[in-house]
Amino acid sequence: MERKEILVIALIGVMLLAVGLQTIQLAGLSNAQVIVPSTSGAPVKAASTSSGSSTSVPTNLQNLPSMVGGC
Repeated sequence: MERKEILVIALIGVMLLAVGLQTIQLAGLSNAQVIVPSTSGAPVKAASTSSGSSTSVPTNLQNLPSMVGGC
């Protein structure tokens, strides 16, 4: 065998080993439970981003069509 062929076979072997390792890690993550520690027993309410009850487009997105060449 030539040196290039040995190098290609070695690289393919390393890649297959890495794929196998990542597959095992992914399988372990999909079965693991996620535990989120809480500092208090009360649920946390998300902060509102708009000041009023109506939903409006933020000012930095109002002129988006003209910035990207839209109609």
